[in-house]
Amino acid sequence: MNIAASRARQLMIPLAVGFLALSLSACSSMGTEPVRDETGQITEANDSADVFAVTVGDCTNDDSTTSGEVATVATVPCAEPHDNEAYSVGTLPDGDYPGDDAVATAADEMCFAGFETFVGLDYDSSRLDYYPLTPTEGSWGAGDQEVICFVYDSTGAQLTGTAKGLAE
Repeated sequence: MNIAASRARQLMIPLAVGFLALSLSACSSMGTEPVRDETGQITEANDSADVFAVTVGDCTNDDSTTSGEVATVATVPCAEPHDNEAYSVGTLPDGDYPGDDAVATAADEMCFAGFETFVGLDYDSSRLDYYPLTPTEGSWGAGDQEVICFVYDSTGAQLTGTAKGLAE
């Protein structure tokens, strides 16, 4: 059995829960653009940033009231304590919606593949974990095929600063 197949089985339940709880919404966004400096870094907290404005290196905080489709996220400067950091953004292939399981599997593969490069340590050795925000069938029909991969501390502690190259 290869690592990817083992990981897929190991993550099947948490990934399904994460997929259902955290899916992108392509509905008309009610979010605002994050305030950024000339280098593109977020400089001010924003409790309702447009999820489609999130880029690699953006830091966010969890919203315990969020479930279902996500249109906004709480962004913060990475220098402040935060729950997550976007480390990879990718697009799933064009075509008809492939189904929830196929989207979840493709998102997991995408996030797993970019984890070590961003964190600087392989997934199995790291205390960090990841989760994907994925398109739903409804948002796919509106043109959303984006997956955003977020890294977080699996111990529940907040991160301060970037996780890029953290190697923990």
